[in-house]
Amino acid sequence: MAASEGDPCMHILITGASSGIGEALARRMATIPGARLTLVARREAQLQAIADDLSAPTCVAPADLSNPDNVTPLLATAIEAHGPVDVLINNAGAQVIGHTDAVDLDAAERSLVVNLTVPLRLIHGVLPSMRARKTGHIVTISSMAAIAPTPGMTWYNASKAGIASATEALASELKNTGIHVLTVYPGVVKTPMMDVGIQHYKMTAMLRNQPMLEADDLARDIVTAITKRRRRLVRPRMFSLMRWLQPLLLILMDKMAPQLKEPPPSE
Repeated sequence: MAASEGDPCMHILITGASSGIGEALARRMATIPGARLTLVARREAQLQAIADDLSAPTCVAPADLSNPDNVTPLLATAIEAHGPVDVLINNAGAQVIGHTDAVDLDAAERSLVVNLTVPLRLIHGVLPSMRARKTGHIVTISSMAAIAPTPGMTWYNASKAGIASATEALASELKNTGIHVLTVYPGVVKTPMMDVGIQHYKMTAMLRNQPMLEADDLARDIVTAITKRRRRLVRPRMFSLMRWLQPLLLILMDKMAPQLKEPPPSE
């Protein structure tokens, strides 16, 4: 993944860039010669602190991605700053964990917007320019939850499976157009979102022994996968076979998956 000779600049837009995987990706992408970044998240101060620490020209674009109407002005800001988007990284994510009949319905529906609706809107927004230029990269961070649904994460499972299915199909649709589509399936990553989420579960042997990824290691592998124009990336590597053994995996998850803590007694 390098800027072309005729166009030495590469505009990389990353959502969910204020911490975790998004921040790690921003720091790695900023080292690419010719990179120009647009960083998107709700927390402007954290975005600005990261931007100030990067060597690449960086546009900070604070936006609440639980509102799909924010996509159009967000893209306008990014394009005004750095021109057409060359690399779109749909990384922003939201989790709502709990017993399915007890979760906050409004929060759950907002998570669908963040994880599914907004990534699709962003793809819709950048794709015409990529088609016209016959080049570009679309990267979507899905989850192993798309393949091995976890109890207590009903809405998250649904949204991550949905966006994975959409981008897998998009990769086929855009074959031979010059536009590269990568779907990423990470397992558990050490991020602030993971720290909050894991508190909802009983500590079992499976959860205790779950391999955990460092955000920077995953970011490194994502950059490599973009450069090599791979169609999908599964991490940790040991999970790669699970895509082909999903029926068996679902049986194992039914028997061994971590279970939610009991809800507090009602008043």
